[in-house]
Amino acid sequence: MAEIRIIGGGSWGLALANLAAENGNKVMVWEYEKERADELIQTHTNSVFLPGIKLNECISFTNNLPEALKGEYDILLFAVPSQVLRRVAINTSQFLSKQTRIKAVVNVAKGIEKNTLKRMSEVLSETLPDFLSSKILTLSGPSHAEEVARRISTAVVVAGSTASAQKLVQQALSNNYFRIYRSDDLIGVELGGAIKNIISIAAGITEGLGLGDNTMGALLTRGVAEIKRLGIAMGAKSETFLGLSGIGDLITTAMSEHSRNRFVGYEIGRGRTLQEVLSEMVMVAEGVDTTKSVNQLRKKYKVEMPITEQVYQVLFRNKKAQEAIKALMSRTLKRED
Repeated sequence: MAEIRIIGGGSWGLALANLAAENGNKVMVWEYEKERADELIQTHTNSVFLPGIKLNECISFTNNLPEALKGEYDILLFAVPSQVLRRVAINTSQFLSKQTRIKAVVNVAKGIEKNTLKRMSEVLSETLPDFLSSKILTLSGPSHAEEVARRISTAVVVAGSTASAQKLVQQALSNNYFRIYRSDDLIGVELGGAIKNIISIAAGITEGLGLGDNTMGALLTRGVAEIKRLGIAMGAKSETFLGLSGIGDLITTAMSEHSRNRFVGYEIGRGRTLQEVLSEMVMVAEGVDTTKSVNQLRKKYKVEMPITEQVYQVLFRNKKAQEAIKALMSRTLKRED
C-alpha cells in the first residue's frame, strides 16, 4: 500500500484517486476551487466533472494546499491542466523540501507549455526541488476519466528514467480494469499524449464537415506519421508512437464522445468559431493551446507537419475548414513515410 497525494480534483484526478483508493492506497486530493472541494468533502461527488460517480469513502479531500502536502507520502501526482502546471508546481514546491519519502512524482497532463515549449516533465523538473528530478514520471494512454471512473477496462503506460519509480506507480494503480505498462521513453510518451490532441481536433473537424470513414482512417494514419516525425527530431523512439501513448491514445481521443478536443473540432467543422465553442466549455481542451506550441516546435525543428499546420490556420487564422482539407489533399504527391 502506498500513500498518495493528488494535486487537482478534476475528472482525471478524481478517477485516479478513486482507483488508487480501491486498490487499498491511502489517498488525499487537493482541489483548487473551494465550492467543488466542499462538495467533495460533504458528498464524495463532483457533479460537474464526474456526474453520477460516488467516490470511495476512504479518500480525503481538502482545499488547503499546505494540508494536502504535510506529513509523508510515497507518490505525488499532478492532475492539473498543462498551462497551469508551472504555477501549481511552484506553489507546491515550497512544501516539499523535507519530503524525503517521495519515491515518484507523476504528471498526467497532456500538453506542451505555451511560450517555453516545454514538456510537462521539464516544467516539473524546473520548478520542484532538485532531489525529485529523477523521480518525475508521466502517465499516459487511452484513458478517458469518465470510463475509468466506471471501471471500464483500459491499458496505459508510465514513463520515466527511474525503474523503481515506474514500478511503484505500476503496482499502486494497476488492477483488473486499469493495466499499466512501463517505458523509459519519457519524450515519446509525452509528445504522443500532447500532439494526438491536435489530430483529434482535426478528426472532429472532419466529422463536423460530414466527411466519411475513409477520411478519418487517412487522417489518423497521417497524423501518426507527423507525430512520429517531430518525436524523432526531439529524441523520442519511433516505436513509442505505435504504442498506448501514441496510436492507442490517438484513436480513443479522435473517436470518443468524451473527447473535448474532438468536440472543439466538430463544432468548428459545423461552422462555429473557436471563441464560441470555448466559451461554452467547462473543461479544458488541451489541444487548443498545444496547437500553438507544436506549430512553433515544427518550425524550430524544421519538421513537416501539414495537419498541425492546417489546424493552426483554422483555429487561429480564421481559415475555413473546407479550405484546410483542400490544402491537405492538394499537396505535392510523394512517397509514404
